[in-house]
Amino acid sequence: MSAPPAEGTGEQPRILPMMPPLAPGTAWSGLHYRRSLASRVTVLTTLAVGFAVSIVAFAAYATVRAQAVGALDDSLRTRAYAAAQTDTMDALARQQIPSWALGAANVNIIFIDVSTSPPRLFGFGTSSSFSVGKSELDVARGKDASSARTVWSKGARWRMVAVSAGDNEALVLAQSMESTDRMLDRLGLVMLLFGIAGMIVAGLAGWAVARNGLRPVRRLTTAVEDIARTQRLDPIPIEGSDEVARLAQSFNGMLLALSASQHRQRQLVADAGHELRTPLTSLRTNLDLLVQADASSGLSPESRGELLDDVRAQIREMTNLIGDLVELARDEPVSPTVEPVELTAVLGQAVARVRRRADVHLDVHTSPWWVTGDADALERAITNLLDNAAKWSPEGGVVTVALQQGTLTVADQGPGIAPEDLPHVFERFYRSAESRGMPGSGLGLSIVRSIAERHGGVVEAGTRPEGGAVFWLSLPGQPSPPESGS
Repeated sequence: MSAPPAEGTGEQPRILPMMPPLAPGTAWSGLHYRRSLASRVTVLTTLAVGFAVSIVAFAAYATVRAQAVGALDDSLRTRAYAAAQTDTMDALARQQIPSWALGAANVNIIFIDVSTSPPRLFGFGTSSSFSVGKSELDVARGKDASSARTVWSKGARWRMVAVSAGDNEALVLAQSMESTDRMLDRLGLVMLLFGIAGMIVAGLAGWAVARNGLRPVRRLTTAVEDIARTQRLDPIPIEGSDEVARLAQSFNGMLLALSASQHRQRQLVADAGHELRTPLTSLRTNLDLLVQADASSGLSPESRGELLDDVRAQIREMTNLIGDLVELARDEPVSPTVEPVELTAVLGQAVARVRRRADVHLDVHTSPWWVTGDADALERAITNLLDNAAKWSPEGGVVTVALQQGTLTVADQGPGIAPEDLPHVFERFYRSAESRGMPGSGLGLSIVRSIAERHGGVVEAGTRPEGGAVFWLSLPGQPSPPESGS
């Protein structure tokens, strides 16, 4: 459907999106889950108890009813057999003695004689109001030993029992079920009242249990909401060892990881600002000197060239630092080119680059090794290792580079790595006490580790017995190029 345009605006009608129809049960599900968990537990507990009470009450009522009717049938059958086995029936039939004389004032007595056609019926009391059915006639004919059924007479229920009284004869006793029905009605009322009371008690108990059982969940919810509101990543107190406690422990693990990530982010920003401040200050100072010298024409060509060289060096350092920061800011490389890479060729390019800008001798020994990965990233990692070795080696020193069976070894002739610094050399922005006055950002080795892990490899650091630091970069691969399409 569409909404009509406003008058005089010339706007076209806007098509309003149609809401999808609700699936069956969606409305009830939405209403159910918009309720609190405590109320849902209370409702479900009450319904479960009500269902259980209903089943128990129905079973109890059916059992008592069956036993009451069975007891009445047994009583009538016993009395009927006792009367049928004596000569009392003939005397009763001749003298028409009322039923109360037999001690059965609440019992109607009927005699059936099927030796004539139609069958002859006679009895006492109000027996004329009862109709004899097929079951009683079958007893008189000897087809059944006895029968029992419920009949209605003048708006009341009666229990009618028939027993055989001889050949072609039967004795029928009918007794009112008024007292039994009153007892069953009282029993049903009592069960109904107790059932309602039980459901109310179950609802209150369910609410109390839900409130008490969900108290840890409410505390956890309050703590999480407080963390979301204040952004304070304080651990949540843990009580007990149940499912809620394990959930709180999982939250604490998540908070710990989030706090560490937040700390690294803040440290990255702070260290990056600190590292960028130094080359920016030097760059601004050199540019101010150039501007002042051009204004006064008092700077020699040699000094001007030195200043320009310093400016270029500072710009190169800033460029490298920004590139390092961008590299570390990526969880994964952006659109990497993953392809078979000859590590020997990558190493040759990195060695040629370092030779142009470092005053050291690079002693290189290689053997073929192919890896699958990003050639640019691998060249950057190797270049960082070579630059680090060249920085710490003395002027004219020798840096030993060896690539054997997928492990690149880079060893320098510097002072080596102190034992207290060895566990931290691959951390971001970590600078040892000896490197504070040297150029660099402290990001190069952490980039090496990031690239190595991205390619399924590892990088380690150590100190050679003869002095100097040594780094091992191991990458999975093979000595021959992979087959095309493999």
